[in-house]
Amino acid sequence: MMRVLPVNLTTILVELPGLEETLALLTSLQSQPVDGIKEMIPAARTLLVHFDPESVSAKALATEFHKRDLSAISPRSDCQIEIPVRYDGVDLDNIAKLTGHGVEEIIRRHKESQFTVAFCGFAPGFSYLTGGDPALFVPRHQTPRTRIPAGSVALAGAFSGIYPQSTPGGWQLIGSTSVKMWDTNRSPSALLQPGYQVKFVEVDDLEAAEADATLLIEEGATAGSGPNDTEEEKLALSETVGNTNPHFKVLTAPMPALFQDLGRPGQANQGVSASGVLDRSAFRAANRTVGNPAGTGCLELTLGGFSFESTSQAVIGCTGAPCPITIQDAKGQTTQITETHRPIALEPGDVVTFGHPRTGMRTYVAVRGGFEINPILGSVSTDTLAAVGPSPVVAGSRLILKNAQLGLTSVSIYEAPAFTLPAPGDVVILDVVLGPRTDWFTKEGLETLTQQCWKVTAESSRAGVRLSGNVSIERKDDKAELPSEGTVTGAIQVPHNGQPVLFLADHPLTGGYPVIGAVADYHLDLTGQLPVNTMVQFRAITPWSEIQPQHNQLHAS
Repeated sequence: MMRVLPVNLTTILVELPGLEETLALLTSLQSQPVDGIKEMIPAARTLLVHFDPESVSAKALATEFHKRDLSAISPRSDCQIEIPVRYDGVDLDNIAKLTGHGVEEIIRRHKESQFTVAFCGFAPGFSYLTGGDPALFVPRHQTPRTRIPAGSVALAGAFSGIYPQSTPGGWQLIGSTSVKMWDTNRSPSALLQPGYQVKFVEVDDLEAAEADATLLIEEGATAGSGPNDTEEEKLALSETVGNTNPHFKVLTAPMPALFQDLGRPGQANQGVSASGVLDRSAFRAANRTVGNPAGTGCLELTLGGFSFESTSQAVIGCTGAPCPITIQDAKGQTTQITETHRPIALEPGDVVTFGHPRTGMRTYVAVRGGFEINPILGSVSTDTLAAVGPSPVVAGSRLILKNAQLGLTSVSIYEAPAFTLPAPGDVVILDVVLGPRTDWFTKEGLETLTQQCWKVTAESSRAGVRLSGNVSIERKDDKAELPSEGTVTGAIQVPHNGQPVLFLADHPLTGGYPVIGAVADYHLDLTGQLPVNTMVQFRAITPWSEIQPQHNQLHAS
């Protein structure tokens, strides 16, 4: 049975009986696309669909989905990748207890299985492999490990997978490999693409086996085209530029600054979320103040304290959280900048120091012409969770300025904050679209979400705002497990402890805890400006209900 569930104002979640039906619907929509669908993220038994509400409605999509043939078998690629693996996983004995098979039998069954890449998710280059022996279907750990080494080969449910980087995780570890699952110098960057065939080959010496596997891996990796095709995209920030080039020399950065732009949407098939700037209105305003194109990359500062010296003439714009700015020129004279959202002219030798903002969380610094920073997967954004993008900017970094010819492009002197920035202790109301898993919670749990004020904790990051409340959100069945499914920026995920996490731009592509609602798109910028100890109150703007098909016909494009 198919269910279509609301996620936010521009996203819906299609729940299907299982993986085969999910991949069948995905294949159908890829071969016969529907106008207005922007991106789809498959998971074990769901398909997350991002759409343009000006082109198509959620009801119209639900109608079309119900008409699609879900019996089709997803096509498989002719590409087969052999992964050398050493079966040294710390969970082998536990898997033996769970399955009733000995360790040698577990290894035999795993390496004799023919796996297929079903979809990518969780992290860049993390591929969910199906086709394993049903005798090896084992549950995830109840409590995830805080760190799983890169290259770990693991089992969970009906899937096998390989962790592309060191990350928290709850899968059962069966072995390890030294083959890179994710490499931005490769095209495509994710080694294992949907449809690829995968075999695990047992080895004793991973380093020797890796050399033998390189040719096959390179053939598979270069067989298709990808977004990371040019040499200039292979490095995020050049380390070979001489000191004579115009640049900002970073003097202090108590919290690393990050390069950000509007993100890298459209990379979900490689397990990469969009990421990008947290306060889009402030980002665009910063670029307007210096006359840049709207999407030009800029610096995102967290809680100020940042300083740099300019080696040339430049024009900067500062928006977002209002930091007091001090400029000391080469002669030692000091100027205080009290108004932000205005262009600021710099001379060689000027030292610019940002104080700490009293309201808001993040400040955006644009420079006329932009920074000389090469994109990775089409974006200069730093995704802190996935470790994709330029390295964080720290003390000693040199930020090279582009020699961009902007001509007579005008600057803006009429910018202002798009909303009132909150201070610690302020109560901020965020509009919420209920779904997709609101029905996992009791009536009292939903009332707790919307009637209680939630405090922003110090454990918050660009991945998500961790909230704390006196009363936890109550589930109907606290022992129920949700297969991982696609998530969105603004999703309010509720783990077993009932204390919600509000996902920001660097959230994982998929998650395994139920999402009770999602912040409306028009309040997302505000979520990126919530300082610690801000109080949040959620206001449901729609009742929760499944999205029913409509009677009008919708045709594929």
